[in-house]
Amino acid sequence: MQRILVTGGLGFIGSHTSLLLIEKGYEILIVDSLINSSISALERINEIINIKYPRMKNKLSFFKGDLRDESFIRGIFLKQNKIGKPITAVIHFAGLKSINQSINEPLKYWDFNLVSTINLLKVMNLFECRTIVFSSSASVYGSSKIDLINEDQKLDPINPYGLTKLTIEHVLANLYESSPDKWKIINLRYFNPIGAHPSGLLGEIPNGIPNNIFPLIMQVALGEIEYFKIFGKNWPTRDGTGVRDYIHVMDLAIGHFYGLEYLINNPPKILNLILGTGIGTSVLDLIKTF
Repeated sequence: MQRILVTGGLGFIGSHTSLLLIEKGYEILIVDSLINSSISALERINEIINIKYPRMKNKLSFFKGDLRDESFIRGIFLKQNKIGKPITAVIHFAGLKSINQSINEPLKYWDFNLVSTINLLKVMNLFECRTIVFSSSASVYGSSKIDLINEDQKLDPINPYGLTKLTIEHVLANLYESSPDKWKIINLRYFNPIGAHPSGLLGEIPNGIPNNIFPLIMQVALGEIEYFKIFGKNWPTRDGTGVRDYIHVMDLAIGHFYGLEYLINNPPKILNLILGTGIGTSVLDLIKTF
């Protein structure tokens, strides 16, 4: 059985991807610091497993820790090797993701996002685990006047968050170029994840003030906050509000799964792929749909 390490595996996308991988027959090791996530996500994943996939209930392990601590991540790989169950591949979600926070606290973002990734890659290389799906971001493209962006669009992030993602992509490219016969890498770029697991038991559970649009809409609907702020009414769109490509979290999970399967079943290579619907939805459209 393949064993996949999912960093940030209790976050919004990470938790849904971890659950899908278990459904597909993988053994999963989740690493999460719980800075931007909740242990309740682990409880809900286990609840769904017990209901729908009871034969897989012993195929999920959780390790609380920070990837900036290299000894922590090395210990997980070492333990797996000692018990004869080495880690096959990594899906890397862990990192800070607020654009506004990254502008106000850039050093924090370079520390959390870049240092943690370098530690992870050093340990992966040490233990000859060289297959990784990196959860990048469409923010690597910056501000574009093109409606439909493709993978060849100019990379020009306009905030520290996007710069950390692009820098990690550069690190991965350098790593591949150093050993093109060993490394299997996919960078997945996407915009705005929304939605929840079909069971209704797992969704987006942000700590503190949400960064994404759907939890904010939900909080207004629940009466937890008074109103929803829309930033800008004069954008060059049909209703003046910002337009984004909103993609369902389960579609993103499936994208990560297929990316992983492709890497496992093919020779070493590096790929950059966009995940999206190709359909723009404005903020007002989204609120009206809700």
